Amino acid sequence: MEIMARRSAGMLFLLQLSLLLLLHPSGTMGCALVAVDSPIVPLGSAVTASCTIQSKLCRGLEQEKVRITWMLDNEPMAGMQSQGPGDTEVSNLTLPQFNRTQAKLWCWVEWNGTKQRVGMAEIRAGYPPSKPFNLSCILNLSDYGLTCQWEPGTNSHLPTSIALKCAGSRAPAVTGCTPQGGRSRCTVPRHLLQLYRHMEIWVSATNALGTAESEHLCIDPMDVAKLDPPALRSIQSIPFQTDCIALTWEVARSNAHMELQCELRYRTPQDTAWALVTNIIGHAGTAQCCGFLFGTQYRFQMRCRRSLARGYWSEWSPGRNYTTHEKAPTGKLDVWWSARPARVGKGLEVQLCWKAPRWQEANGRVLGYHVTLSPRRRGRDPPMVCNTTHTHCNFSAPAGTRRVYLSAYNAAGEGAVTEVVLLERKGQPLAGLRAVPGGEHSLWVHWEPLRVPVAAYILEWQRVSLEPSRCSACWQMERDGAATTALIQDGIEPFQQYNISVYPLYKDAMGVPVHAVAYSKQKAPSYAPKLHLKSISKSSAELCWEPVPVEMQNGFITGYTIFWANSTTDVSSSTVNPSLSSFIIQGLKPSTLYKVHIMASTAAGGTNGTSLTLVTTVLDDAEIQFLFLTLGLVFVLLILLLICFQKNRRVKQQLWPSIPDPANSSLGKWVPAELQQEPLQVPGVKEPGLATISTVTVLERAVGKPPCAAEPSIPCTVPQEDWGSPGRGWSAAEPCRDPGGSAEPVQYARVMGSGYKGQQHGPPRLYLRSSSTQPLLLDPSPSPLPYENLWLGCPGDAGCPEELPATFPLLQGLRIGGAEELPDCRAA
Repeated sequence: MEIMARRSAGMLFLLQLSLLLLLHPSGTMGCALVAVDSPIVPLGSAVTASCTIQSKLCRGLEQEKVRITWMLDNEPMAGMQSQGPGDTEVSNLTLPQFNRTQAKLWCWVEWNGTKQRVGMAEIRAGYPPSKPFNLSCILNLSDYGLTCQWEPGTNSHLPTSIALKCAGSRAPAVTGCTPQGGRSRCTVPRHLLQLYRHMEIWVSATNALGTAESEHLCIDPMDVAKLDPPALRSIQSIPFQTDCIALTWEVARSNAHMELQCELRYRTPQDTAWALVTNIIGHAGTAQCCGFLFGTQYRFQMRCRRSLARGYWSEWSPGRNYTTHEKAPTGKLDVWWSARPARVGKGLEVQLCWKAPRWQEANGRVLGYHVTLSPRRRGRDPPMVCNTTHTHCNFSAPAGTRRVYLSAYNAAGEGAVTEVVLLERKGQPLAGLRAVPGGEHSLWVHWEPLRVPVAAYILEWQRVSLEPSRCSACWQMERDGAATTALIQDGIEPFQQYNISVYPLYKDAMGVPVHAVAYSKQKAPSYAPKLHLKSISKSSAELCWEPVPVEMQNGFITGYTIFWANSTTDVSSSTVNPSLSSFIIQGLKPSTLYKVHIMASTAAGGTNGTSLTLVTTVLDDAEIQFLFLTLGLVFVLLILLLICFQKNRRVKQQLWPSIPDPANSSLGKWVPAELQQEPLQVPGVKEPGLATISTVTVLERAVGKPPCAAEPSIPCTVPQEDWGSPGRGWSAAEPCRDPGGSAEPVQYARVMGSGYKGQQHGPPRLYLRSSSTQPLLLDPSPSPLPYENLWLGCPGDAGCPEELPATFPLLQGLRIGGAEELPDCRAA
């Protein structure tokens, strides 16, 4: 509560004080006085100031302790406060070095924690004025005002007054004029000037720190008068067929009473500098000049000044053009040629090129050129092979032609004849030819001097490109036989390759040319070649590319750099000779993706190409070929074995013997008709089962015995085991018929079977079968059941067949040597 009460009281006091200050006529400024030793001081000097507070005049502060502070612009300064005379408080401030050109020094009163500005003094600092220089004046004859101009000195940072002072020989100095708007020039009016008398003129600069004056100029105003330019009236050639001209001019009216000295200048449109004719004296009239070229356009201008005063020149007069009269061309033409035997006939095919005459020798506009095979003689015109307006000519000449003659003509006549000798190219060539840039559009060509005298040199250059083209004007002649350098400037463009050839011309022969290649300026190639994958393996990849076209090289290719990297390794690179167009990357990882790009470089920089992505293989080509070869050999072997097995039945029988299956044979399923109802009686066997065949015996016929012919018909039987015993074998016999047709039983096989699961073996029984319809009496037992019966016979009266019946696959599979004669067997 106490703090809030104090704040309320302070705010109330400030409001009262502010109201009093507003109501007081002079505010706080009336109760304070700020004084400085000088409001304008030299820059960097010391400044002393004081602030005096009169408490009686500052209402509300009569009974309070006053504290005085200082502020230089927004920077606080520390002063020394003391009790002054009477009821005053004084604070003194000393600034040892004032480095500001302008600042405000404020005096503040601090009471009860608040500050109030009560006084202020403005201080400026600078330098004394600098001395003006380069004072010059010109008298304008149109109004006879003297205009002077000068250069001001350095800035003084203080308000400075400038005045142009002038004084006559017997008159005191007066202010001639004062520049306005910060300019450094002004004009002294005519009434302050004394013409044809010397006057003293100078510039005065004054500020708070001092005064400075320029050098005094002592002149006669008429000596610095600038005249109006003359006017050219006419120009003509005199006399005819000479190089002289006559000019007529007039001076301005303001200059008519003066003695003048004039100058004439002229130039052609091709020139950059003017030719100057001096010391043309007179008021007006004519002037004659010589040395002009024939048939050439010139531009003329003239100016004048007072001849005695040596004052200022007038401005140049408006230009006037004039073309001199023409004359027949002069001088020799630069000629270049090539000659070869004609394709048809015995003549020569000549290609002649020449340069147009220089404008100094053309003497006008050239209308055309004549080419003849013999020189001109009096009263007779030589045979002409070319009359053209171009600078080249192709023609056929008789065999043995050694000279042709060339001349140019214009409206004034035909010029001098240039004799062209068709020399053979068999002379000594130059040595050490090289070409270097001379600029973006020029080339310097250097060569070593020859020991033999040379009449001239022919320099020929052609731009190298994919599309062959020949520039007929891309050559020049160097007439100085002792020269070892030449500058080519015609048709040279930057970033293009040029092939330069130099031919030395001797007295009686032409030298063999030598060649050099150069660029006037190089930069990075326009693009890099595109990479192509030629082959790839698990550890290497062969890349190829097309070289950069010569138009896009922009300089000499210094090399190709190949960069490659995968996702896990750093970028690797290799630089390739520019003459190569392929590269093999070694040391790659199998089955890995790589990104490859190429950079083409010149001496001025490089350009990157597009990226190529490739993946290495798992196996090399040799490994893949070996694998395929191995698989192919295995496949071929399998095919051969299969063919062999199909073709060689004996091999197949040896490796895979056929085992008959009685259960599936027709023999096991055959049952005689008369025994189909006869029951099977097998003592001691409750469950019949299939017999397991273990032995098959085939009886062969005796060697040399005819089947069933020489022996009596007896049954060929052998004892057979009991068929009724489980697991035992059985046998059957078939009759063999004699020629008379009687049938006798013959045993043809014996099948032995082992017991089934350890069962007891019964006594063997023999079964015979005959073609007779009567049952056999040898054994009262019935015939075998269908699954136990094996039927073999030779039905019919025709005897046994040579092959086994097709219904017996079991016996066919069991054939062994002699089995084909099995039906004709007899008991031994």
